[in-house]
Amino acid sequence: MPSADHHDTRWKGSREAWLDAAFELLLESGVDSVRILPLAKRLNLSRTSFYWFFKDREALLDALIERWREKNTRGLVRQTEAYAENITEAILNVFDCWLDPGLFDSQLEFAMRSWALQSDAVSREIDVADEARIEALTRMFVAHGYDGLAANVRGRTIYLTQIGYISMKTRESLAVRMARIPSYVEIFTGQPPTPRELKRFHARHGDSPSDGDEGLASS
Repeated sequence: MPSADHHDTRWKGSREAWLDAAFELLLESGVDSVRILPLAKRLNLSRTSFYWFFKDREALLDALIERWREKNTRGLVRQTEAYAENITEAILNVFDCWLDPGLFDSQLEFAMRSWALQSDAVSREIDVADEARIEALTRMFVAHGYDGLAANVRGRTIYLTQIGYISMKTRESLAVRMARIPSYVEIFTGQPPTPRELKRFHARHGDSPSDGDEGLASS
């Protein structure tokens, strides 16, 4: 803890700093490690300063869940609604999620699903998220001319495949991942992506993901 004559705002931190530290512990060691004293030590702050921002540990855990909802569920839904001239372009918009952790954080998703094994409440949150994400993918296919059943099956296939890769913590190089993208697009949509669409996709991701991250093209 900073000394008494340390007059800047670091003496109690910020809500985002506590939340960021909680996420780091969740990803590193699971939800049981997300406790006030270890967080205070990590931030070099007093334990009492936690209560400036959160009523108790449960309020902090609720905030973690809300951040996950915003990042992964709403992030994925936004990508399904992004402008696309055709279904192959729309699928590549969705694939952005698997390659850009700023849109969809696979490590966070794994941590949340691990937490759900210990918590009925979090398990229900996962169920709600799964349904919302599959519905968004289904709407995307319907918007591009697929009938309801085909749209739902294709959306479920994309989503459950990716969640399987996350759960298995499958890893691969960026080069291998990119080489597989066209085949995944064709399998999921029934149509191959055009060279122009792939060029734009590569331009978005050619240098951004790091080798070994989880991703849809991991198999």
